[in-house]
Parts: sequence; structure tokens; C-alpha cells
Amino acid sequence: YLLCNRKRNNLLHQYKNNGYNIVLDVNSGSVHVVDELMYDAMAVGEKLIGEIEAPIRLDDETKAKIKDALIDKYSEKEIDEAVADIQELIDAEELYTKDTYELYINDFKERETVVKALCLHIAHDCNLACKYCFAEEGEYHGRRALMSYDVGKRALDFLVANSGNRKNLEVDFFGGEPLMNWQVVKDLVKYGRSLEEPNNKKFRFTITTNGMLLNDEIMDFCNKEMSNVVLSLDGRKEVNDAMRPTRGGKGSYDTIVPKFVKFAESRGTKDYYIRGTFTRNNLEFSKDVIHFADLGFKQTSMEPVVGEESETYAIKAEDIPKIMEEYDKLAVEYIKRKKEGRGFNFFHFNIDLTQGPCVAKRLSGCGSGTEYLAVTPWGDLYPCHQFVGKDEFLLGNVFDGLKRKDISDEFKLCNVYAKPKCKDCYARFYCSGGCAANSYSFHGSITDTYDIGCELQKKRIECAIMIKAALAG
Repeated sequence: YLLCNRKRNNLLHQYKNNGYNIVLDVNSGSVHVVDELMYDAMAVGEKLIGEIEAPIRLDDETKAKIKDALIDKYSEKEIDEAVADIQELIDAEELYTKDTYELYINDFKERETVVKALCLHIAHDCNLACKYCFAEEGEYHGRRALMSYDVGKRALDFLVANSGNRKNLEVDFFGGEPLMNWQVVKDLVKYGRSLEEPNNKKFRFTITTNGMLLNDEIMDFCNKEMSNVVLSLDGRKEVNDAMRPTRGGKGSYDTIVPKFVKFAESRGTKDYYIRGTFTRNNLEFSKDVIHFADLGFKQTSMEPVVGEESETYAIKAEDIPKIMEEYDKLAVEYIKRKKEGRGFNFFHFNIDLTQGPCVAKRLSGCGSGTEYLAVTPWGDLYPCHQFVGKDEFLLGNVFDGLKRKDISDEFKLCNVYAKPKCKDCYARFYCSGGCAANSYSFHGSITDTYDIGCELQKKRIECAIMIKAALAG
């Protein structure tokens, strides 16, 4: 059976979690939950294949080598059966498969890219003073400002004009705190709807809010017009209030939780996420996710903070083992509750093993700087919200269009094969190379990676796959 004509490594990722022996075939995405013998035999097979540069098959010599490596632990009959099973998986292209995605790189570089999503910074202002805020309490390294209706209108016009034949467009109202500019949000939604039929477009609006200004009118409007709402809360009262105080220094938990509970219940079949951030101050974050679930939230997310190492709340490399334990604890509780019929969804445990993302998504991720752009209150365009305020990434504005095509081209070439740390990483087709903004913040390059973030992402992928195995059994 022809496998390849060049030496390849890291064909498999093998790990044990919660009593399961799991083997991920990296390039096909096939997942195998196996016994100890198959687990060991697959590992030996990968080593042998990786050492052979010419086209190979599991011939008698290769089978003999596998048998020699395992005979002290297993019987000859067991090994023969395992080798036969391995050959079947090879023939089905579910084991030791070659990487075909790199062949698409040149096509991807040359394809015409259209803008499909905007992050509208509707308010560079905020009524909270979150201690880890990358936006500096909404100011983004600049001045406080609210987006005018005229700027927002031009942004939607820009999106329509630069979206090519793409019908479905996305607009996220972001901040700061977007509810501080609520009337403009409503006016822009109305304007966006007026553009749909004449231009054969459909807008998907979303909003991210800290909830301080939520009321019944806002909730009703969002339930009619917003495809998704993201509700910011960091977990238990003491955790949330320590990191998300008001401008006056008071806690925000008691004000926002009743509103969030009501809002989530009112969403019906429409999407929402209760989204938290954990820091070095609450590494036991699994308790905060469970707290979300106990409050009745069915859609949850908890992100690791990203901050300068000098910050006391910043996650450090020495914290990784503890965080890994927390993901394992959360995964076990997640499975338990699902089986008991009181389950919830955790964003980072969502993984599609039957139909992964398209090639472009696998290679380049979120599309920042190309398909996805951020718009400031005065109409400037940046690759994403985390680059706002960094003048070296100013792309243009909604009035004059994109002026720095060279920056967009740089982001277009930012893929897993352009990142040395990603090329041989088993998780590359799930994380798509990670966050360019985090890479730039820590290394001054969008083609590097944020190392702590990578380790945590890989752990979440392992847990997500294990959960699939547990719930399927």
C-alpha cells in the first residue's frame, strides 16, 4: 500500500485520558479508541513508517519488526490480528495518512478574498474597569469615543461592497461596552436589514455585553435581531468581582447575574454564550464553569487570560499542569452531567470529528486581516479587535477602503505551514495556527505562536475527543 514518497513524522497523536486509549490520525482526522495492544502496535508502526523514505506497505519484514517489538507483552496470534486491523485502517485511509493540505497552499494564496465579517467597535468606552482588559477599559490605546451612525452606515456599505458574491455576512457589535451606544446599534441593524434584499445579502448580527445596562427593551430587541449574544461573566461572585469591578470599584456580579439568567432563558432557540476569563487568581476555573451550569446557563465558555508576564494575574508556564488538571476535572463532570440529562455545552469541548472545517479554515483560522476586519468608532480598519490601536496594522478606513493591501497579504499568507511551531503539531488542523494577535504580542510576529495558549489548546482538544468517545460508548 502506497503511503508516501518522503519521510514524514508525527502521523499520529496518542494519549490516555479518563481510562481511554485514544489515537488521532493527524492528517485524516480519524480517531481510534483502542485497547492496549492496538495502542502499542500503532505506535510501533508509526516509528517504522517514519524511518522509511521510499514508498512502503506493511510487508512481511515490517510486520516482523512490529511483532519483535511487542512479543514480550502479547501473544503472536494477538499481534497478527492487530497488524491485520492496522492494514485495514491504512487501506481505508484512516491511519498513517499523508498530509494533502499543503498542496492547497498556493491556491489559497492566489484566491480572491472577500470580506465577510466586521467587528464594529460601537463604543470605545466602558462602565466596568476589568483588570485584565486588553482594550484599556474600552479606550484601545486612544481616546474614548462612540461610533456615529454615519460611520457605522459607511461600515455596512463597505462590507456589502467588498463581500463579492457572498450572501451571508456577519457584524458583531463590540466595545468597550456596546450598550453605551444602544441607539446607534438599533439604527444600524435597521439600516443593515434595508440592504439585504436589494443586494442579495443576509446579515447575522451579534453583540457582546457586560450586562450592566441590560433591560427588557434591549433583551427583546436582541432576541428579535441578534443571532448570538455573548454575555461576559467570570464565574463565582468572589472571582468575578475581583476582576470585573465597576468604575467606582464595586462588584458587578449582583447587578448582572439576574439579568443574564433572564436573558438566557428568553433566548429560546437563538444562540448565546456566557463567557468568562480565568486568570492566575482562579486556576480552579472548573468550579466557575460548573457555577455557570448551576445557574442554568446551557452555553458556556471560559477563556484563559492573555497578559504580560509582569501582571500578577497573568498565566505562567508553571501554571500549565494545574490548568491541565482542571480541564480533566471539567471533562469528567461534563460527561457525568450529560449522561444524567442535565448537561451543558462548553465551547472548547465542541469538536466535529465527522466533518472538519474547509481547507481554508483548517489552514488559516479566523480570517483576520482578510475576511474579518475590525472598525473603530471613527472608521479605521484593523485586522481584528486585538490589533486596534496598533498603527503598524492600520489597513485603511471605511470611507476610502483598504489602503494597505500588503498587510492583508501578510495575513493571507499566515497559515499553519508558515509557522515553524505548527508544521509538525498534531493540533494544527483544529486550532489553525492559533491567534495571530497573541503571537504578535509575545513575539512581534504573526507567524509565531503564543506557547502557553498552544499547550492549553492541545489539552482542550484531547479532552474534547475523549468526551466524544465517552458519550458514544
